Amino acid sequence: MDKAGSYAIPASLREEHEELHQRLGQLTKLPGKTGEAARAVADALHPHFVKEEEYALPALGLLPALGRGEVTPEMRNVLSKTDRLKAELPQMLAEHKAIGAALDRLAEAAKAEGQKEASAFAR
Repeated sequence: MDKAGSYAIPASLREEHEELHQRLGQLTKLPGKTGEAARAVADALHPHFVKEEEYALPALGLLPALGRGEVTPEMRNVLSKTDRLKAELPQMLAEHKAIGAALDRLAEAAKAEGQKEASAFAR
């Protein structure tokens, strides 16, 4: 648990988000349809990642303690986040579909323009 009384997002997930942002940021600088498609992915992905980090992923920080059978009153702090996730889940799933469609467009553009790194990212 962090100082604010909430559970930290697992480091592996935070690092993955950071790596994806970094790689995508590089792709957005490409010219042509590939860069345009990468920017569309970034536009869809960034606000989704913010939401995930705000209220979807923190509950995962509870898993190690719960796996050890540890339950504390402080764990209730995460309930507001899980309640919000439950309420926002249909929108989050719709965003996943939109991100997937944007990645498909990126893959198509990258293939057409011979941008192998962008093509690999989109898969």
